[in-house]
Order: sequence, then C-alpha cells, then structure tokens
Amino acid sequence: MKQIWQSLIWLVTTSVTILTSIVLFHTFFDYSQLTVIQQEARHTSIVAGNPDPEGEIQGIESILELEDGRAEIVANFLAKYDSPLKPHDYYGHLLVEIADRYELDFRFLPAIMMEESNLCKNIPEGTYNCLGFGIHSGGTLGFENYEAGFERAARELRANYVEQGRIQVSEIARKYTASVEKWTSSVNQWMTEMKYDDRQKGIEKKDDASVLEYVKIE
Repeated sequence: MKQIWQSLIWLVTTSVTILTSIVLFHTFFDYSQLTVIQQEARHTSIVAGNPDPEGEIQGIESILELEDGRAEIVANFLAKYDSPLKPHDYYGHLLVEIADRYELDFRFLPAIMMEESNLCKNIPEGTYNCLGFGIHSGGTLGFENYEAGFERAARELRANYVEQGRIQVSEIARKYTASVEKWTSSVNQWMTEMKYDDRQKGIEKKDDASVLEYVKIE
C-alpha cells in the first residue's frame, strides 16, 4: 500500500513539474519573440509628438501608421485642395520619399507649396517651380519636371537652412521670404492641418513648428 502511495505521489509531482516546464517554455518563447519584434521596430521609426494638454495624441503613433500613413496624409491633402499634382497617390509617396532622403518633416514641402503656389496651381509657366524657390527679380529658377523641383528645394533647405541651425518655420522664413510673418503663419497652419487632418484645427492649434518634428530615423 505504501509503495502505491509513493508511486502516486511521484506521478503527480512529475506531472506538475512537466506542465510547469511547458508553461515556462512557452512564456519565455513568446516573450523572446515579442522582444525581437520590438527591437526590430525600433530600427525604423518616426520621431513623434507628445500628448497635448487636452489629452489628444499629437501626430501618428503606431509604427504601421508612421510607415504607411504619411504618404496617404500628403495625398489626401493634395486631393482635398485639387492640386494638379496627379495622380495624388504618386506625388504623396514622392514627397515623403524626398523628405526622408533629406531628413525633413514630411509635411514641410507640401505646406510651402500651398503657401507659394496653391499646391502648384499658380507657377511661372513651364518652370515646374511650386515652392517659390529661386524666384526673384533677377529671374526664375526652372526645372525639367516637378520631381526635380522638389528634390532641389529639399536639398537646399537641408543644407542651407537646417544644417545652419534654422529648425523652426519662423527661422526658415526669415531667410526664405520677404513676407516673413505671412509665410510663417501660413506654413505653420498647413503643417498643423496635416497633423490633425482638420482645417479648423490647423487654424486653431498652429504654432511655430519644427521642420524635424516628424522625421524618419533609421
């Protein structure tokens, strides 16, 4: 009888030990997998804003939205104001790619375009110059296509503005244009509108934005 009880106790103890080991293994495995995914996600992310005092999340928070949502935000902005940059999806992706290449906020070029040319509606004929870049009394800088114009403007903004410490829209305006206050207010409004996808909030919540607020980092 004693041997039977000893056998039963051994069987129960062994079973509990095996089950505990299985649970611990799966827990560790799942946690390891999650850790790897999180570490990989950190390699490609966007510098995002903080919650505002009213509790709203400023900007886009998830990696999926950060990676995939930016081009859609720009495309929707172009479509909303009937920009001649069509197809809007193509130019949305293009503007985000150029912003990433020069480490600029993806909203910055479209916001300048809105202020300078109503999103390319009003430009010197044949110049493809939507950003008012190189337009002065001495002549007008022209490009072979829109893509070349965006590329040149982004490169110059990075090298001759951001790299010289001009990070806020107002700081860039003082060098970029003679209409400093108007330009600053307008560009900030359009950047804020894209941030919230809401024109009224663009007006109400605009502040002096950093052109590095939403920059892709590797």
